[in-house]
Amino acid sequence: MSKMKGAIVVDTDRCKGCSLCIEACPQDVIIMVQKRVNVHGYPYVETGSPDACTGCASCGIVCPDGCITVYRMKKED
Repeated sequence: MSKMKGAIVVDTDRCKGCSLCIEACPQDVIIMVQKRVNVHGYPYVETGSPDACTGCASCGIVCPDGCITVYRMKKED
């Protein structure tokens, strides 16, 4: 049986650091970057543990600014 492997890409220039995606992620993949800010002065999110992403797209669904793109593929055992 194959499992799903996911990956997310965050548009850091559009992210305003609302952290809704962090709360929505069931795998705790997304982290807030505190020491860096984007071009608008906001801290932004990024992938903390990319291997744990299943591609569920919860983060992309809750993002109010559409900053997250989710990719999914089947991972053969």
